[in-house]
Amino acid sequence: MLVLTRRAGESVVIGDGIVVTIIDVRGDGVRIGIDAPRSVRVHRAEVLAAVEAANAQATVPDEDAQATVDALRAIRPPADRTAPEAPSA
Repeated sequence: MLVLTRRAGESVVIGDGIVVTIIDVRGDGVRIGIDAPRSVRVHRAEVLAAVEAANAQATVPDEDAQATVDALRAIRPPADRTAPEAPSA
């Protein structure tokens, strides 16, 4: 990790197309501006972590949903997904 000291108005250039500029420093907060190509995704770490956690939680069915799926499977088992045999000539 590179650690730098920057003042308001000063920038850091990353690679060929990313510029991070210190906009303002107030108390224990720092406002930064990030100029990057559209192809580069820029996210706040805590927001990205929350989205990833929500996505992971969304893939886990709750107990009621799982019970419903199990009941439906008991009534009608999943169809055989193998290809049907070709008719004989």
